[in-house]
Amino acid sequence: MSTGRSGVPAGVRDWAIAACVAATLLVAGLSGNRPADVDLLGCALLVAAGLALVARRRAPVPVLAVTGLCSVGYQALGFDVPAVAFLFAVYAAVREGHRVVTIVAAVAVLAALPLAALALPDDLSVGEALARARGALELAWLVAAGAAGEALRQAERRADEAERTREETARRRADEERLHIARELHDSLTHQISIIKVQAGVAVHLARKRGEQVPEALLAIQEAGREAARELRATLEALRDDGKTPPHGLAHVPALVERARTTGLDATLTIDGPPHDVPAAVDRTAYRIVQESLTNIARHASAATASVRIDYRPGALAIRVDDDGKAAPDTATTPGVGLLGMRERVTALGGRLRAEPRREGGFTVHAELPVDRTP
Repeated sequence: MSTGRSGVPAGVRDWAIAACVAATLLVAGLSGNRPADVDLLGCALLVAAGLALVARRRAPVPVLAVTGLCSVGYQALGFDVPAVAFLFAVYAAVREGHRVVTIVAAVAVLAALPLAALALPDDLSVGEALARARGALELAWLVAAGAAGEALRQAERRADEAERTREETARRRADEERLHIARELHDSLTHQISIIKVQAGVAVHLARKRGEQVPEALLAIQEAGREAARELRATLEALRDDGKTPPHGLAHVPALVERARTTGLDATLTIDGPPHDVPAAVDRTAYRIVQESLTNIARHASAATASVRIDYRPGALAIRVDDDGKAAPDTATTPGVGLLGMRERVTALGGRLRAEPRREGGFTVHAELPVDRTP
């Protein structure tokens, strides 16, 4: 439920205003010069006109009709009470942009009030009926209520437009900054990494050509150069992404697992629960968790098997990646950049992440991401 500047929920304010208007109308109706046998129907119409204002935000046009009919009804029953609830309804309807309907309803009520006064058994003249109708609903009151609603509607529209302009400006600046960073990374790193790859490749080729044993350090440099080039290329693609290319998500996890198998890792994927749509941020984060976990297994774990489990739960998505690598339960782990980035992504979504050695050996990454499925 939305709240205003005062912190009071909007529904509570609506009920408070409606109750106050209903009470005011009822007190005004009962304090008039009425016969001893008070007309219960008239009192009910007074209360109904006030309480109808509870729904003025959700259904301004029906509330406009209800308050107008109630106002004419209790005037016809002899309750000479101003149409306060109808003025509130006029304000609410104009604020929501229903200007034409409000004008038609206002004209209809202004025309019906004198007729309601003439229907009274008091033998009022036409002039007296018009005077009584003006006392119940002055044209100036209608204009003021409509003008107030229109003024607030225009102010809210200008505020929305200003907010949209700020968001577009911020998005454009962020896009420009991303492109600037991409150019800087390309200019400063791509050339150097390419030289490392080429030099390492040449050194490995010459060593093998001469029949010499290739040093492990040289092979590690060669593989690191390839991996750095892949990571840099992926980073540049992400920075230059204009939003037209769909981001990777849960639908791409099977391809990740299949790619891990090609490296010799016995990787499996298990999906529990009926798959359902998740927010885009959760979708991307789940993919990144599986990607980073499998990458860490290939780099550091010396594992033979790995299991990826995705569990669709009510209100949450759970991801678990286990391996049988060299991590031991009593081994202290120092989180690297990948695990830190993973934890930041999960925390930003209000989720939980556990990354630690397993009791039976190996390493586990377990994340739970909240999923708001309410419409």
